[in-house]
Amino acid sequence: MAYDKFNILTSSAVPLPIENVDTDQIIPARFLKATKREGFGDNLFRDWRYNGDDTPKADFVLNDKTYSGKILVGGKNFGSGSSREHAAWAVYDYGFRAVVSSFFADIFKGNCLNIGVLPVQVSPEFAETIFKAIEADPKTELEINLPEQTITLKVTGQKESFAINGYKKNNMINGFDDIDYLQNIKEEITGFADKLPY
Repeated sequence: MAYDKFNILTSSAVPLPIENVDTDQIIPARFLKATKREGFGDNLFRDWRYNGDDTPKADFVLNDKTYSGKILVGGKNFGSGSSREHAAWAVYDYGFRAVVSSFFADIFKGNCLNIGVLPVQVSPEFAETIFKAIEADPKTELEINLPEQTITLKVTGQKESFAINGYKKNNMINGFDDIDYLQNIKEEITGFADKLPY
């Protein structure tokens, strides 16, 4: 399934300075029955966002209109726990196109890259700088430049580089998932197969 191409994203950010956010908190297990990727954003952080009677919790950041944007800034060890890919689906479906943290669980990070959410790992010091900047001004913008592999705090110009697998980087820039990538090089694959002696 193709997704939005990712090149340079400039956006304000939603801060979630909580460490060890696991995938059951991102999308509770009771919402995993669906097999299509749509609709999971409604239940992103469901138990943190809503009371038992489905009324919004006023003190949770996604319910606070002060904060908005396409970037989620999370605490250390974001996406730990089970390997459910629905967690990444929920992040994407809600409208986030990047998650920034000082550390990601490997499986969650891979699931994000597979569906068009860019996980940007920064130093703990830079993460703290970002949190403080957003606290001072919720409209603070970050620029995430995927071709250059940099994230910049626009208000101060502070910048860090981040790592990403070259194959996944190319796919995100082109809006490809793994199947789209193979379809895009179909002629090359066919040409190679035609040259085989068997």
